[in-house]
Amino acid sequence: MSNTNITRLANVVQPEIFTPYVINRTMELSALMQSGIMVNNSEFDALASGANTLINMPFWEDLEGEEETVQEDGFFTPGNINASKDVARKQMFGKSWGANNLSALLSGADPLAAIGELVSGYWSRRIQQRLLATLAGIFAAETMKGKVHDISGLGGDAGLLTGDSYIDAGQKMGDAKDLLTAVMIHSITEAYLAKRDLIKYEKESEGSPQVPYFMGKRVIVDDGVPYDTAAGTSEMYLFGTGAIALGNGTHPRILETEVDRDSMSHAGEDYLINRRIIVMHPRGVKWEEHEVEGNFPTRKDLAKGGNWERVFEPKQIRIVKHKFKLA
Repeated sequence: MSNTNITRLANVVQPEIFTPYVINRTMELSALMQSGIMVNNSEFDALASGANTLINMPFWEDLEGEEETVQEDGFFTPGNINASKDVARKQMFGKSWGANNLSALLSGADPLAAIGELVSGYWSRRIQQRLLATLAGIFAAETMKGKVHDISGLGGDAGLLTGDSYIDAGQKMGDAKDLLTAVMIHSITEAYLAKRDLIKYEKESEGSPQVPYFMGKRVIVDDGVPYDTAAGTSEMYLFGTGAIALGNGTHPRILETEVDRDSMSHAGEDYLINRRIIVMHPRGVKWEEHEVEGNFPTRKDLAKGGNWERVFEPKQIRIVKHKFKLA
């Protein structure tokens, strides 16, 4: 007979409380959200919760054509306005954990919060990995070549990352370069910049960890950013506010959080299952759906250039890639 006084996951995890807690805490933990690179709003939450896997977002293209000098006689020649569309792709993924991985938490003062913190941190890291795959994909697209500043092939010091080369990369945004707010780099690049006093560390509040800044822009460090050890080259991604739209979706037939138990196990095993439905879209780069292996894109699919096409004007897309040498 089982001991009814033992705390089980089902006693701790209430899905209707746990799911929104994990989603909100994931966003709080995300450096992408804190830096303003990724923006969540109710509109994208609703799109992520819709019925379709492809989300069409029509927009009007900018007005073009020369102005006309007014004459005493004659008529204006009317121009037109063209419509186009951006397309986002819904993503769905999940993960389950056995009680052996969580058992140490069940004796804590607040086990729900402890489990939620671990799950939220897990999803924050995984979403950042999916963003890196997306960046690899969009910059592999032919239509995004104009958003790349690559000096890695230059000889001598001309190919090295400097404050000047960063400014040159930012110029890919034209007169919209003031929108740039953050950069993402490899930890080796962070060390390279720190040695040259190009990284400044600041505390945003009392007791908070220090946050790195480069050229006045918040730095996000992730070793998923490409770094070629043999060539000594790496990359930096420059972002403007709201470059990435995030929607957190729900579906009435899909349970975001479930707790299960295998009673046939000698000691009994508890399981926590967590599912996520999201839209994470680089604004202005349309998803093409050419190469997807399953019902929802994997990170491998996101990294394929054939699945992306730029539809906004280049400087309207608030992302730039800078490739350089570190030695």
